[in-house]
Amino acid sequence: MLNFPRGPIPQALSLHYSHPDCISLLDRSIYGFFRQLNPHFDREVVYLCIGTDRATGDCLGPLVGTLLQGRLPGVNLFGNLEYPSHAINLFDVLEKIALLFTDPLIVAIDASLGCENRIGYISVQEGGLAPGTALQKSLPTVGDFHISAVVNVGGYLEQMMLQNTRLFIVYRMAELIAQALCRAHFRHDGDKSRRLPKASFRPAAAH
Repeated sequence: MLNFPRGPIPQALSLHYSHPDCISLLDRSIYGFFRQLNPHFDREVVYLCIGTDRATGDCLGPLVGTLLQGRLPGVNLFGNLEYPSHAINLFDVLEKIALLFTDPLIVAIDASLGCENRIGYISVQEGGLAPGTALQKSLPTVGDFHISAVVNVGGYLEQMMLQNTRLFIVYRMAELIAQALCRAHFRHDGDKSRRLPKASFRPAAAH
């Protein structure tokens, strides 16, 4: 019997993007959720990157999607700068995911607004996120676990705050999230290839 090590216990995480170990800590948290929520490797991993390229504060999700697309060719990805998944088409995107996959493990990524002292914080949490909350939009909660990043101050004039968010901080957080996701994804794929039995080779019978 193949002995396979138990996965780490996932830890919810919230840290500032300037933390010196930001990528490693994000990777550890994401990987932990992969192992907890997909212990038998029978669920397809789907990345749902939510947002729009029409507002700097809301483009974190599409930026992460585009970065993942370049680094993980063939990954199950919905939402990038070219084809964003946003408030207008989210129901259609979710319907497409439901048609293509049976019980997928959905990782949702989105920007958020918060207190001024929370700007720049990236969080990894179990459960879904509710996109569009800051703009009072009624959208379904999505994700088995989610990654969110506080890009600006919330509580008032949210649309204007999203339109006037510095692209630098959004891009920097998107880059860190994408790097951590890639690391965790490769580790999870490596575990899967070691766990699943390889097809045995049987030579053809001599005639």
